[in-house]
Amino acid sequence: MQSKTRLLCVLLGLLAALAAWPPFARAQDPDDPPNRAARLGFMEGSVSFQPAGENDWVEAVPNRPMTTGDKLWADRDSRAEIGLGSSTFYVGSNTGVSFLNLDDNTVQLQLSAGTLDLVVRYLDQGKDFEIDTANQAFSIFRPGRYRLYSDENGDTTIVTVRDGQGQSTGNGQTYTIDAGQQVTFTGTNPLNAEMDQVGPPDDFDNWAYGRDRRYDDSPSAQYCSHDMVGYEDLDQYGNWQPYPQYGPVWYPNVGPAWAPYREGHWAWIDPWGWTWVDSDPWGYAPFHYGRWAFIGGRWGWVPGPRAMAPVYAPALVVFAGGRGPGYGNNVAWFPLGPREVYVPPYHVGPGYMNQVNVSNTTVNQTTVTNVYNTTIVRNNTTVNNITYVNRNVNGAVTAVPQHAFVNAQPVAQSRVQVNARQLASIPVSSRAAVAPTPTAVLGAHANTAGRAVAPPRALMSRPVVARVAPPPPPVPFAARQKMLAQHPGQPLRATQLRQIAEEHPPARPEVHVAPPGRPAEPTPVRRTNVPGNQPGNRPRVPAANERQPENRPGNDPRPENPPARNDRPPLGEGYRPQPQPQTARPEPGRPGVNEHPAPQPQPSHPQQGVHPGGNERPVLPAQPARPVQNRPVMPTNNHPESRPAPNRPPQAQPRNEPGPRQPAPPPQRNQPAPQRDDRPPQKPKPEENPHPGL
Repeated sequence: MQSKTRLLCVLLGLLAALAAWPPFARAQDPDDPPNRAARLGFMEGSVSFQPAGENDWVEAVPNRPMTTGDKLWADRDSRAEIGLGSSTFYVGSNTGVSFLNLDDNTVQLQLSAGTLDLVVRYLDQGKDFEIDTANQAFSIFRPGRYRLYSDENGDTTIVTVRDGQGQSTGNGQTYTIDAGQQVTFTGTNPLNAEMDQVGPPDDFDNWAYGRDRRYDDSPSAQYCSHDMVGYEDLDQYGNWQPYPQYGPVWYPNVGPAWAPYREGHWAWIDPWGWTWVDSDPWGYAPFHYGRWAFIGGRWGWVPGPRAMAPVYAPALVVFAGGRGPGYGNNVAWFPLGPREVYVPPYHVGPGYMNQVNVSNTTVNQTTVTNVYNTTIVRNNTTVNNITYVNRNVNGAVTAVPQHAFVNAQPVAQSRVQVNARQLASIPVSSRAAVAPTPTAVLGAHANTAGRAVAPPRALMSRPVVARVAPPPPPVPFAARQKMLAQHPGQPLRATQLRQIAEEHPPARPEVHVAPPGRPAEPTPVRRTNVPGNQPGNRPRVPAANERQPENRPGNDPRPENPPARNDRPPLGEGYRPQPQPQTARPEPGRPGVNEHPAPQPQPSHPQQGVHPGGNERPVLPAQPARPVQNRPVMPTNNHPESRPAPNRPPQAQPRNEPGPRQPAPPPQRNQPAPQRDDRPPQKPKPEENPHPGL
């Protein structure tokens, strides 16, 4: 009887726990926006940006959040960096990229042309990470470092895997690419695949490694989640100090009159609506995650729990004023403090409401639920029954005229004086009740539309191959502007956007979804007398801001005088491979190809746990090596496959010099005995390796 009573108590306890389970564990609301956004970070040169659904290109603005449909173009001698959670994209010159999809489970990037380096530090199971080009779709399977190049004609893609593993899909075939391998895909139907070892790093690799070192060596990683975008920028612009009430607090190096959400501008970015874009180089993480506190006469930023992946927010503020009486035509705001609940201005479910708060500050979930029921369920955005600590801090409130707010004008130059007594009587709200304008969509550099450097139209709109079908493209702002004006400051729901898309179908990018492919093996490159280049070679890591000289042939990715095959230069930002002669690859049935025993496998993976070229950087998680018996073995100068076949014309053979005859290898089981070789004996040549010790 006592055991039954205990069992009943346990069951009742479980039922009570399930009843009290936080709402964020429930199913996601279909109108919830993604939990993450990418960040357009560091840039140099001429970089242009096209917002989702728009036709105009404008000069790019640092710290601009990026999402599905956004496009980026780095022009001649230009580069850019895009951060996304624990991954970073490095965009080379003459390169166009766009997000076909970016949500909680999928990263799908289109590489229209140019060079893209990317590092993936963490990769959750069940999530898709895909780079699509004109003739293949590359899916990343493991954390690592990757590089892709797509030529301007759209018929050549080069996939390089320095660390990690991925798979290319195209024309009904799949090719698994391991660490230390590089595969060149040419054509579309048929799709030809040629495998080589990874070449030595070039200037672009060195630049990317230098930028990436800031992430690896960042002291802020001790206090921030690795999924928080932009925390590595905090190190050189402030310092961390403990505070008993909040824990670690970051204090920026700013002047005494500085206040959060003042150095920057407001832009309209769907599906979140009014979004803060900060002007400071460190101004991303502290304005989309965490909370601000006024401590000891200065502002400090308090991050959320380090163990939780933070949910992106467009701006963690409370608004005052807006349309109507009370504060004229001005819009004012102030930052949320620690433990204060953020109320999104867009429609969300209870699960999202909890996630965006508990991942960015320490707050009681019951408090979050109560605020949700008051503001979201009852559609009451006025939150005057809550005491906000920063509202009463001297200088915390920032205000600008409404026309400056909606036209993405710099806040610091447009701000007006705030009367504290008047402000105290103005209702505060979770939403800036101001309808957006086309200028707000383009952002602070809207005046550069039509003058910014834009890529060729055909290049960015060319068809691509995808493994996963992307969602429909975003609806242009002009098609939803009228509906947005009906509820100023509130973004449209997903159901409303689908309705508009049916009435005003947007131009869809031509995406060819690849059917399930059959595994295939790329053709190995046949090389002789080529200096050894061991896979996994790491470049010299320069200083973070060091600019390396550009060693590439002009601006056209196709060199006028391509070098011979055996002297092919390493893949660079502007490198375009040339068609190879048919004599460069072995052909079955030719004498001398299959007469020798199978060569021993060569190492194609870098030594695990050691950073090649030095121990100054932490290595990525070790990847298990794939079996090599079913993988093509790359010929080297010491492999029998590297020797020319007998009976070929003399001009097709390397020079022969007298020397001692090498003993013939013994025949192996189930293989024909080697034929007699009447060629003059060859003098063994020392291995040419310009990188001793590698």
